[in-house]
Amino acid sequence: MTRTDRSGTSPRQQRIAQTLAVRRRTRQRRRAIRWLGAAVIVLAVASVAAFAVTRGGGHAAAAGNGRLGPEGIALQTGPPLAPVNGAASGATVDGISCDVSEQVAYHIHAHLAVFVNGASRQVPSGIGVVTPAVSTTDRGPFVQATRCYYWLHTHAADGIVHAESPTQRQYTLGDFFDIWRQPLSSTRVGPAVGTVSAYVNGAPYAGDPRGIVLDEHEDIQLDVGTPVVSSQPVDWTGSGL
Repeated sequence: MTRTDRSGTSPRQQRIAQTLAVRRRTRQRRRAIRWLGAAVIVLAVASVAAFAVTRGGGHAAAAGNGRLGPEGIALQTGPPLAPVNGAASGATVDGISCDVSEQVAYHIHAHLAVFVNGASRQVPSGIGVVTPAVSTTDRGPFVQATRCYYWLHTHAADGIVHAESPTQRQYTLGDFFDIWRQPLSSTRVGPAVGTVSAYVNGAPYAGDPRGIVLDEHEDIQLDVGTPVVSSQPVDWTGSGL
């Protein structure tokens, strides 16, 4: 039987709430510095949105369903692109270790959206989380590791890729897919085969999508086949990430 306090909250739910609260406080300090460039960011987002409308030719297929998940980002729609049960299970991958606790000396978040022939496919929770424990929050499932975390991992089905490592280094989308143990190339994304159109922050990415560098609050979109879906920038405000 799971014990609860007088509010009806279980210890596991309390731990999740505490974890998310710590992350929110850390991000608040960073946002206090970033607000000075808010006007520039607003102009950049407006430009990206205009470009996306032109590129998408009027097609729209939202990656998110509008319902916020446990990380404050919209949960993705559609079936999972690929299962998690075949992902790496503890061995080092591309020099990336699996540690008992999350390493946050270097800590950023990027968002990945995948569309196959115009239909949204979910980037599932639990990638890079070995022996996961799924807890229920008022905003949906949140996954934590009972064995170890890879420095690249996902906690929820919202497309957020956490990069958390003991030292600052450059991570790529190829690293993430290697931990997932799914193929990624200019003609394939996981099990989906076809011409891959890659976009970073709304701009076309030329070359192998494996080389896309994960950066803070970066919006990455991979379209396999056609139609190519209009970019929809992620709303990071209020997420605490």
